[in-house]
Parts: sequence; structure tokens; C-alpha cells
Amino acid sequence: MSAHQYDEGHTAAGWTGFGIATVGTAVLGLGVCTTSVALLAGGLGIVVVSVLVTWVLHLAGWGKPPGLRPREQWAWRVRDLTAREGHAGCVGCRLAGRNPERGRSPSPAAVVSAVSYSRE
Repeated sequence: MSAHQYDEGHTAAGWTGFGIATVGTAVLGLGVCTTSVALLAGGLGIVVVSVLVTWVLHLAGWGKPPGLRPREQWAWRVRDLTAREGHAGCVGCRLAGRNPERGRSPSPAAVVSAVSYSRE
């Protein structure tokens, strides 16, 4: 469980992508040390796969939107049920065609919530 409200990347999608990217960079580093083009290409391929896996998991609800969340949403194993609509300000959601900001104005409760957090 995360101990703070801003838990960017503390999600199943974030940790899975990080693990795959770590393997990719290790293979990439081994390719640099051994001057192997095959290992360099393989390492870069694994890093690209890590980005795609993270994006797909985020869109499936295993990633969370940026910003503040209620305490019950802090754990990294909690699935985000609002992912289908897209997250405001999220590049990954926008690339997938999920843009909740299109044609919507923020609710008064969201504005009050954002103002009250910014004063703390």
C-alpha cells in the first residue's frame, strides 16, 4: 500500500512495465558491453514491449489517473473502474481515443476539491 496520496506508477500496470523494462535495459546493456547488434535489437524490442504492456494494462483499469485519490484507492492492487471513460489529462487515454475532456466542463465538486488540496 502506498503511504501518500500522489502515487504515480504505484499500480499493477506501472510495476509490470517497470519489471519488463528492467529486463530490456539489462539486455541492452549486455549488448553494449559485448557489442552485439542482436542483443541491442533484442533489448530495444523488450523496452518497446514494456511500453505497450503498460499501456494496455492501464487501459484495462490496472493503471490509475494522475493526481489525488481517495484513501481506499491508494493500494496498487485496486483496479480503476473509471478507465473505460478515460482519465483527464492522460496521454495514454488520449492516444486510445478516450478523451473525457472533450465537450465537458469540470464539475463544481472537482473544482472545490482541487482548490482545497492546493491550499494544504
